[in-house]
Amino acid sequence: MTRRAVVIGAGLAGMLAAAALSDAADEVIVLERDDLPDGPEHRKGLPQGRHAHLLLAGGLTAMEDLLPTTSPRRLLLDAGAHEISLGSGMIGHTSEGWYRRWRHAGPTMLACSRALLDWVVRGAVLDHTKTEIRRGQVTGLMGTAGRVTGVRYTSLSDSDSGEMELDATFVVDAGGRGSRVTHWLEQLGISDIPERTVDSGLVNATRVYRVPEGAERFPMTIVYADPYSGRPGRSGMILPIEGGRWMVSLAGTRGGEPPADPDGFLRYTLALPDPIVGRLISGAEPLTDVHVSRSTHNARRYLEKARDWPDGFVVLGDALATFNPVYGQGMSVAALGARVLRDGVHGDGVHGLEGLASPGLARRVQRGAARSVEAAWAMAVGQDVWYPDTRGGRPTAADRLVTRYSRRLTKAATGSYPAAAALWDVSSLVSGPERLLHPSTLLAVANGALLPPLSEPPLSGAEWEVLRGLDRTAVAG
Repeated sequence: MTRRAVVIGAGLAGMLAAAALSDAADEVIVLERDDLPDGPEHRKGLPQGRHAHLLLAGGLTAMEDLLPTTSPRRLLLDAGAHEISLGSGMIGHTSEGWYRRWRHAGPTMLACSRALLDWVVRGAVLDHTKTEIRRGQVTGLMGTAGRVTGVRYTSLSDSDSGEMELDATFVVDAGGRGSRVTHWLEQLGISDIPERTVDSGLVNATRVYRVPEGAERFPMTIVYADPYSGRPGRSGMILPIEGGRWMVSLAGTRGGEPPADPDGFLRYTLALPDPIVGRLISGAEPLTDVHVSRSTHNARRYLEKARDWPDGFVVLGDALATFNPVYGQGMSVAALGARVLRDGVHGDGVHGLEGLASPGLARRVQRGAARSVEAAWAMAVGQDVWYPDTRGGRPTAADRLVTRYSRRLTKAATGSYPAAAALWDVSSLVSGPERLLHPSTLLAVANGALLPPLSEPPLSGAEWEVLRGLDRTAVAG
């Protein structure tokens, strides 16, 4: 019997799931409805693809673990991605003041376009595992409430078309935000799936610029939104990406949405709590129009809470949980979930057909993937519930208690290295939330910021010259 695994979706979560299953199956077939590009180009089925994405340190480590015979990090850097240190390679303005830059690097993250990241990872998986991609639209699951045995799909390939069935020992749904997994499970007799949506009404607007001459090494720049002011959140960031470009992404919650016209885009950046993003791009050459996206709500399917769960079926990535993209967690959570799958498949002491078909394996993996989601979900929703007109949740007593502590931590992190290090570890998904309750972190929060607050961004002399030069260019223009 062929030991076949089927993965729904050829996005990042799907390709990493294929890598996770490749050693345990004779073949891995990925079904994808989109016509995938031959290079690092945007595709229709990824509405957030044109906006800023970060691969956090925790997600990067998981990705490296999933592809041990190659290095996604090295492949991405060779293709033009930027490696950015949270401790020294970025500047950030928060509701509690400017973060400092420290000599200690801290966790690092990778910055590039989503199109480049998907293309590089897809190529690495296809080159180093026994994975095949077929064009097809999945329409349902085969099997029963006790075990999934394959998928039904509509073939979209040029060589064949029509309704088909594909037997499988194991199926992973990594079909993204648009997954119909709850409907498919209902058809098998599983209908007790709790779901929650928290929608701050956030709108993303992104424009790409050529990096101005002399600004090639300027740090990543973020002006964070203030969730606690009682006003709509407004934020902006400059992300260095491949090809000597800056990706400039703005985000505003309901009532504070960024505009889609170029003049309004620039005015929005200059009106942020600090105008540094606008000052930097005022003298830069735009390379694209402004792209706007509104598919930004937090949504979670609590699949791990179902009373019954079929063997041979797991849900990962955005099909399991989606996050407000302003927090930059989705790709890393997908990578962590795929690593949970890899560890589960190989953790029973058996491999191949027995491992994939092992009773209870899918339920253990699904619960493990939910734990990977939990910290990111708490961070995203814990802030979004504070914005006015957020739909799906208001701050609870527990939210108020956690927020008091997190604001004190953020304030301390503006002038305390131990506090900053704890914040980096958790926000990078290197450590779980328990890191925030470690005695050293509690002491740092109690001591507060040990250095005085900064009245301006922590730029080097050369970086100040770049900023002032761009100011002069904007005035002259």
